Amino acid sequence: MAKDIPIDQLRGRTLGRILVKMGILTREKVQECLVVQKKQGGGKQLGDVIRELGLIDEKQLRKALAAQRGMEYVDLAGLELSHEVIELIPAQMANAYRVVPILYDKSQNSMDVAIDSPDNFKATDDLSTLMGFKVKAKVTSPTDLNDVLKKYYSKEEESINDLIGKLEQDDFLAEFQGRDQSIDLSELKELAESNPVKKLLNLVLLQAIKDKASDIHFEPFEAEFKMRYRIDGVLYEMVPPPKHIAVALSSRIKVMANLDIAERRLPQDGRIPLTVQGNPVDLRVSILPTMFGESVVLRVLDRAQLDLKLENLGMDAEDMNIVRQLIQKPNGIVIVTGPTGSGKTTTLYSALKELNTIDSKLITTEDPVEYDIDGIIQVQMKPDIGLTFARCLRSILRQDPDIIMVGEIRDLETAQISAQSSLTGHLVFTTLHTNDAPSAIARLLDLGLEPFLITATLEGIVAQRLVRKICKNCKESYEPTEEQLLELDLTPDMVRGKTFYYGRGCDQCNSTGYRGRIGIFEIMVFNDEIRELVMNHSSTNVLRNAAKKEGMRMLREKGLTAIYNGQTTIEEVVKETIMEEV
Repeated sequence: MAKDIPIDQLRGRTLGRILVKMGILTREKVQECLVVQKKQGGGKQLGDVIRELGLIDEKQLRKALAAQRGMEYVDLAGLELSHEVIELIPAQMANAYRVVPILYDKSQNSMDVAIDSPDNFKATDDLSTLMGFKVKAKVTSPTDLNDVLKKYYSKEEESINDLIGKLEQDDFLAEFQGRDQSIDLSELKELAESNPVKKLLNLVLLQAIKDKASDIHFEPFEAEFKMRYRIDGVLYEMVPPPKHIAVALSSRIKVMANLDIAERRLPQDGRIPLTVQGNPVDLRVSILPTMFGESVVLRVLDRAQLDLKLENLGMDAEDMNIVRQLIQKPNGIVIVTGPTGSGKTTTLYSALKELNTIDSKLITTEDPVEYDIDGIIQVQMKPDIGLTFARCLRSILRQDPDIIMVGEIRDLETAQISAQSSLTGHLVFTTLHTNDAPSAIARLLDLGLEPFLITATLEGIVAQRLVRKICKNCKESYEPTEEQLLELDLTPDMVRGKTFYYGRGCDQCNSTGYRGRIGIFEIMVFNDEIRELVMNHSSTNVLRNAAKKEGMRMLREKGLTAIYNGQTTIEEVVKETIMEEV
C-alpha cells in the first residue's frame, strides 16, 4: 500500500529510496532491480527496469519521479476542468507544449498546469514568458494527459482569423480606439496582460516558427495595422488585426522581452528565449517609434533549423574545394560579400564550425551575435559605449587567437587592424557589402586601405546570393517563353535539350512554389597577376576579367547552373543577379 509522504522528504533522493519510503517496494526488491539493471547494461534507467519487471505501474513511476524533482503528482482521470480555465491556453499551445491548465487564480495570476514529464520544465518557463502567468507544474501520466488533450483541445484549433474576429468585438480593447498617445502606465500594463492579445501573439509566433519564417513584422499605419512574415526572403501579409490593438501587442512584446513599456519615444532592442516543441528558439526584438505608433520586428533564430555545415550551403564540389583551401590558410584575410540577408553570416559560421577544433582558438566580434556556438569566443559590439570593431580587435590580439572573425569592415581603422592581424599570423574572416567579388577591392581602396596591404593580406573573396528552391512536392517541368529567356540573355538555341522547372504551388509550400533557399557563389582567389593589377590601381572590370581567366565563374553563371539542375527558377536568378558588365 503506497504511503503519502511529504514531498520535501523525497526531493533529490534516489528513485529506489523514494519507492521504499512510499511503501511501493522493499529494500530487497530495489537491490534485486539494481542487479538486473547492472546486468542489462546500456545505461537503461532504473525506473524502466522496475516497470518492465512488473513491480510498479506507469502512474506509480511518474509519482516517484515527480517527487524526486520536488513536484506534485496529479491524477487527471475523471477530472472535470472548467471551460474558463481551458480557454486561457490556445489549443495549438497546449498540444505543442503538451500542457493542460487545471487551476487558475485570477487574484494571484497563478496557474497550475499538468505535464507528463518532470523534464518538461521548459514548457512552464515558456508559459510564463508567453502568457505572463505564475506557473506551477504538476506531473501526470502520458496516457491521462493525452486523454485530456483529446477531450478539451481536439476540436478545430482556433485560427488567427477567429482570434482577430474576437478581438474586434472585445469591449475592453475597443475603449483604446484612437487613444494611442493618451494611455497611462497602468492601462499599458492592463493591455499587456489582456488574454485575447496574449493568445493572438502566441498563435502568430507558433505559426511563424512552424512556417520557418525568419522575421515577423507588426507595422502601424495611419488607417491600418499590418502583420507580415518573411519566409525565404519574401514578405507575406497576414489577416490584419484591428488597429487599436497595436499598443497592446507592442506592450505585450515589451513585457516578454523585459523592455520598458512606458518608453514609446525611443527605439528599444531585446530578446525573448523560447523552447518550441523541444527546440530552442531565440526571438530578437527591435522596436522603432514611427509617426503612427511603434513598429515591432521579431527576428526568429530557430537553432533547430540551423545546421552549420559547408555542405548545406549549396556549393558545388569545385567551389567547396576552393573555399576549404581558403579557410585552411595559416594567415590572411577571407572576405564574404553580398547585400543584407544574402547569408554571409551563415557562410562564415559554417566555416568557423569546420575550423572549431580543440587545437585552435577562435574569437569573433559581431553586431549582433546571431547564434552562440560552443567552443568559440563571441564578442557583442556596443558602439554606444565605444566598443567598436576596431577597439575590440586590438584587445582580441592580446587573447592569443588563431582565427578571428570581424563582423563587418565598416571603416579604415577596422580594415587596417584586420590587415595587421593577418600580417602577424592570424587568419581573419570578415564581410563587406558589395555587389560582387571584384568590387570588394574597390570598396577597401575607397575606405583608404593601401594597395600594398590589400595585396599582402587578401587571400580570397566570396560573393554570394540566396535563391529560393523549387518546392519538391509540386515541381513541374515547363517550356520558358522567349521573353523569359531574354531576361537571362539566352536564346532558344542556347538552351536546347535543357529542362526548366517551376513549383505549381501546394500546401507544403503555402502555394508559393518555393520551399527553402540555397546559395549561389562567385569565388575570386588572389594570385600574383591579380595582386599586380591591384598595385597598379586597375579598374574593377580589369580585375573581373583577370579573375574570370583564372576560372572564376560569375554569380549569373552560377545561377544558370542552379536553373539547369532544377534547383531554382529563371525569375529567382534574374531577381538576385545582375548582368555582367562588359
